[in-house]
Amino acid sequence: MSTPLLPSDRLAQRLALAMPAILLAGAYISQYGFGLFPCEMCWWQRYPHFVAVALGLVSYVAPPRRAWIALAALAIAVSGAIGAFHAGVEYGWWESPLGCTASDPLSLNFVRCDEPAWTLLGISLAGYNALLSLGSAVAIWMLLLARDKTAAEKTA
Repeated sequence: MSTPLLPSDRLAQRLALAMPAILLAGAYISQYGFGLFPCEMCWWQRYPHFVAVALGLVSYVAPPRRAWIALAALAIAVSGAIGAFHAGVEYGWWESPLGCTASDPLSLNFVRCDEPAWTLLGISLAGYNALLSLGSAVAIWMLLLARDKTAAEKTA
């Protein structure tokens, strides 16, 4: 029998499913709706979000639910870390480990990793993914820890 979810757990569960789904939807809308095609590192950021969506869905049907939610938050954080690294490549803070920073005249479909396709207020899509993913992962973990703190206070 699994432990019932508290309201903070339910909010964490919803956030763990909604945030990566919203970020993936935004990525596909920008790709197919606005022609902002992803580079290799952009794809790397999407994969953990797919995992997070799957883990978020599993958390609704399989115990231990809080563990699935925490794992989804970890996957979201991984995407955020990749996004932060990618943003650093775009801003020239460090080099990409890939060969996607040099122009390739033989490939017309080549998308560079070191040039942001779009920015808003000086922040690229990779930067926004980093901010939103890391922020939501921290929020999810804080919501899950709120239960542990409440339980500890009741026993003290």
